[in-house]
Amino acid sequence: MSPLKLSDLVQQAAQAVGRAAGDAQDYLAGLGPDPSEKEAVGQRPAPVTRKVLVIIYNPKVKSAGGKKLSQVMGWNDPDVLTPGHIADLKTASYNYANYVVAERIEVDRMPTKLDGFTYDPDEFVKLMKAGKGFHEADAVDYHRILADFNIIAKVNSGAIDEVWLHAFPYAGFYESIMAGPGAFWCNAPPLEKTEAAAKRFVIMGYNYQRGRGEMLENIGHRAESILTHVFRHAQGEANLYERFTRYDKAHPGQAEVGVVHYAPNSLKDYDWGNKAKVKSRADNWKNFPSLTGEPRSVDTTEWGNGDTLAHHVWWFQHFPHISGGKDGVAYNWFKYVIDPNLAR
Repeated sequence: MSPLKLSDLVQQAAQAVGRAAGDAQDYLAGLGPDPSEKEAVGQRPAPVTRKVLVIIYNPKVKSAGGKKLSQVMGWNDPDVLTPGHIADLKTASYNYANYVVAERIEVDRMPTKLDGFTYDPDEFVKLMKAGKGFHEADAVDYHRILADFNIIAKVNSGAIDEVWLHAFPYAGFYESIMAGPGAFWCNAPPLEKTEAAAKRFVIMGYNYQRGRGEMLENIGHRAESILTHVFRHAQGEANLYERFTRYDKAHPGQAEVGVVHYAPNSLKDYDWGNKAKVKSRADNWKNFPSLTGEPRSVDTTEWGNGDTLAHHVWWFQHFPHISGGKDGVAYNWFKYVIDPNLAR
């Protein structure tokens, strides 16, 4: 055997380092069999319960006789939105997701911004009526919220699994943001300096100026982020989430279910009322894991004639939601959306 040249040794060492780095990356990404792959395929997964801390920022407005901001502005009652949203999530997930309010806190003040600014309720009402003059920058101080309500300790004790914030326009919340060790993009950058949490958790931001349809839309964007993360190593047709999200404008003649903002036939954001017919393979997802079947013509009548809530329920109800799994991904996508700790 010929002695190895120094260049050969360097090359082999570089290849070994590359393989080790790849193995480490795969390990950190959590690749490998998912526990669901050992399950019998096609059963209905057992329902799960998730405990929520609900925090409502709905201060009293002195100039309106002490009425709450939501009442003064004629907006929705957060205590009506919350149970409605819980019911919508249960329906959309085929009874898999069962949220319960573990703790409810109503706050008689506005949340504080990152730069320390806090709106005065009376001044805020004037700004809303004028439609201008809002504080910049808008971003809320999430770490103050975590501290004010002892949130990480509650996560670590198992008292709660996630947080729902109810507030008003310009409160500075993201629609969703993920915190905890290994947090990743969840329609917002991961919340840094939260590694003291025992697990990942999501903080939802809801605007009670709007309704249940928009609340489910927030969860939809959370789902888009988490499933993009779950399928990040899959390429081409093996990336089932990419296939699921195809709509005709972006993939002419290949529409499937679409995304939260785009139904199969949408031509622009929020175009859920489009009456034009396009060919779609959305029906195939009801027969998952079989995705064979010819496309058929669909239009807005399939998903509620432009109704926001109806479209989003329709979208979610096409998610795979059975036992089993393949290639490291469960056949029940809801489990990742509901519990980000399962998204490896």
